[in-house]
Formats: sequence, C-alpha cells, structure tokens
Amino acid sequence: MKLKTQFGGKVSAADKDRYTRSTNWKNGKFENLVTTTMEFSFQEMPKLIYKQIFAKKGRNPKQPIPVEAFDKAAFLAESDEPKFIWYGHSVVLMRWMNKTTLIDPMLGPNASPIAPFATKRFSENSLTLIDQFPEIDLLLMTHDHYDHLDLDSINKLKLKTKKWFVALGVGRHLEAWGIPSNTIQEFDWWDEADFEGIHFTFTPSRHFSGRGLTDRAKSLWGGWVMKSDKHNLYWSGDGGYGDHFQEIGKKLGPFDFGFMECGQYNEQWHQIHMYPEEAAQASKDAGANNVMAVHWAGFALALHHWKDPIERFTAHAAKLGLNVFHPKIGEIIHISGANHTKKWWENHE
Repeated sequence: MKLKTQFGGKVSAADKDRYTRSTNWKNGKFENLVTTTMEFSFQEMPKLIYKQIFAKKGRNPKQPIPVEAFDKAAFLAESDEPKFIWYGHSVVLMRWMNKTTLIDPMLGPNASPIAPFATKRFSENSLTLIDQFPEIDLLLMTHDHYDHLDLDSINKLKLKTKKWFVALGVGRHLEAWGIPSNTIQEFDWWDEADFEGIHFTFTPSRHFSGRGLTDRAKSLWGGWVMKSDKHNLYWSGDGGYGDHFQEIGKKLGPFDFGFMECGQYNEQWHQIHMYPEEAAQASKDAGANNVMAVHWAGFALALHHWKDPIERFTAHAAKLGLNVFHPKIGEIIHISGANHTKKWWENHE
C-alpha cells in the first residue's frame, strides 16, 4: 500500500482536460521546447544499471556530510534582503519579505523509495529538520521526481504549510496525499502570481517528469523567478542546457542571485541534466552573476565523483567572472554576504 501511495495521484479525465489547454501539452504528454531524448539504447541498459548499483567508488562521501544546526532566531530575524539555507541537493529554505519559502523539500533519507536498492542521502537525520522549521508560508515545487517531491517530507510539511505553488500536474500528487486543493496553485510555463509582496513566474526548463511507468511527462517541469521591489532571484530547476536561459534572462533578468542545477549528469542523459560548465554558462546567459550550484551533495544519482559538480562549476564560473557561493549545508546565507568562499568539501572525504 505504501509503495502504491509513493506514485502519487493518477491522471483523471478532469486533469487531462486541463492539461490539454496548455500549449506545452502535445500528443498526450507535456513536451520540451526542443527535441529532448535519453541518449542510450536498451542494449546499454544492463551495463548502466550495473554501474549505478555497483560502481560506488567516489560517488558517496566516506563519512556523512554534517549539517549546521538550525538557528531559528537568526533565520527569522528581520533583514532587508533575502537569506537562505541550503540543505543539499535542491532543498532551500528561504526567508524574504518576512515570509518563509521552502523549495523542492526532499529531506527524506532515500531518493529511490520504489527501487530494490536505496539511494541514501549523504547527510543523516535530515527529515527531522522539518520539525524545527517555522511555519512555511509558501512551498515551491519544480517537478514530481522522487529526488524533489518526497512523500515522507510532504507528510511532515502538510500541517505547517499555508500555500503551495507547483508545476502544472503536480497538484494531483499533493491532493492524493491529503493536501487541500484550495491551498494549491498550479503553473504552466510563464504563468505568474503574486504572494506577499513577491512576484513569481514559472519558467521553462529542459527535463521530464513522472513517478511510475505510466505517467511519464504527465506533469510539467520548470524553474522559478522570484521578484520583489528590490531583489530578483532565479531558480533554474532541473534540466539540460538550451536557449531558454537567454530567453528567461531577456524577459525577466538580470538577476541578483541564481540557483543553478549542477549535478547527476551523464553523457547518456546529457540533454536533461547540464554539465557543470554548461550550468555556469547558463548563469551567464540568464544574467545571474552571483550564483550557487544546487542538485549536488545530496545523493549519488549518476556515476560521477560526488565532488565533481562543484569543482568543475567553480572552475568554469571563475573563467566567466561569476561570483560563486558555496555554503555549508545548513549555513544561513545572505545573497550579498561574503561568508561563502570556504571550499568546505575539500576537507571532507
């Protein structure tokens, strides 16, 4: 029963009717702006699966990555600018305009809850952090993959979250898990909404979605632009490199800060996850000169060394003249702060 619950909500006739009104719904599914495929054949699958399960060297840290203690008073203290805490992978807790926003809150211990082998988190006891968090005014979801939308986390969050802004189609999962529909707002690409002094726009990315065998591309995927009178932030969401970064920058940039997907890449799925050098270039394309890499230091979902994303990203970002933030997991960061220069991963094996 719990395995069935993990899949989330099925696509109903009413859901499908809503999805067909989107210009991004074609031939019974959502589609990317450009042709996007997984670049491997079925003949390659056994070898790839073997590597994913058994080629472990360097993919996980030898010791769990520590998480800084949550300082609730410091987090809630008034500030003239956005501040945030990164919890590894793509989880960010943000305080802005005296409101708390949580992005892609996968804080559970396992990114493969339906697979025969667990994909364990690099840090321990992360799920208990939710109990320490203040009330969540707004929760943002980019898409429905297990490493972003986590049932165990949602079960802890649903009684302390006021409003949910999610990609089109993700709402059916939340409703299946007991989230009231009147608290959920779904977004197609370029849809906009205001919340407590911040203007949100859901932006395109080059990715896919699905939690089971029958719902691939039956919900949308993307990123977020968050803008107040004084600050403008960009969250890229998962996805491959493309012209959409320049388009987002032209329409909505430049940005004071960018959170860029960087990690879990492989040549076989290069079109749906950027290489680190591309992630740095995407930051430049979008007009975000203050940036940090996310989607790393959480799980080993690809074959690269766990430090590879941040080392390659920082190296190429320096060539492009970008100002890179790389906080410790759990550290409070102001977007104009200077406490972001220590390469903490170098001393962690």
